[in-house]
Amino acid sequence: MGAIPKPPQGHFNILYFASASSFTAKEFETLPAPLPLERLFDTLEEKYNGIKDKVLSSCLVTVNLDYIDLPNPGDESSQAMIQEGDEVAIIPPVSSG
Repeated sequence: MGAIPKPPQGHFNILYFASASSFTAKEFETLPAPLPLERLFDTLEEKYNGIKDKVLSSCLVTVNLDYIDLPNPGDESSQAMIQEGDEVAIIPPVSSG
């Protein structure tokens, strides 16, 4: 993955690694911001049918290089938002051997 350009105004970057990159056929893209963190996987599912079960269910997620726990869908106690200019990474498990 080369240098990732700064997202356009009103957007954030999302980086895809390993099987997430294979599934989307992209290394990165931009999405509109702000986006409630709890909506991230649903938003990706709308764009890439099947990604939730096949890829995202076992992934780690970072926002600005910090690992985060995604809130459960419908958890209205979570106020976490992905903001304009943020960098989100989808990191599937990696096997070695």
